[in-house]
Amino acid sequence: MIQEAIVTTVNSTGDPHIAPMGIHVKEDKFVILPFKPCTTLNNIMETRTAVINYCDDVRVFAGCLTGRYDWPLQKADHVNCHYLEAALSHCELDIERIEDDEVRPMIFCKARHTVNHRPFKGFNRAQFAVIEAAILVSRLHMLPWEKIEAELEYLHIGLEKTAGENEKEAWRWLMAVIEDYKHEVIQA
Repeated sequence: MIQEAIVTTVNSTGDPHIAPMGIHVKEDKFVILPFKPCTTLNNIMETRTAVINYCDDVRVFAGCLTGRYDWPLQKADHVNCHYLEAALSHCELDIERIEDDEVRPMIFCKARHTVNHRPFKGFNRAQFAVIEAAILVSRLHMLPWEKIEAELEYLHIGLEKTAGENEKEAWRWLMAVIEDYKHEVIQA
């Protein structure tokens, strides 16, 4: 199973980094597969620590992909890292091993400490739409433009029917990035 979550890491000087990622999960084992090059991978290689944050505020997902990284953090309990204040729950990880790959190394982790902060009350279609649009933004350079347009058209239906202010704001951030990409790359 793959869960969309936010991964927090720190570098060797303690500077935090926040990144949305699809995490492969099986029981208390996790596999993080970051694309090279990326800060998350560099930080894990340096400090061998990470935290998975389960968050229903989709602005964090959209924000990280649109240059908005200033999300409040708290110090983790059992690893030298941080978790998101907005997290419904977080899981502090022990890094067991790293299998290198030219494109996507596999970082095998085990849950060390898990905390539930607030109950999960479910996603609406707009939250799903924002997360899917965020994934599209992260892959703009990999996908055909026609696929991106078709998926955004479909996702917009759910957004229009169920979005609150947070989802609308996150969607606007993502659409601005997509419009910039369209003008710079597609129409260039």
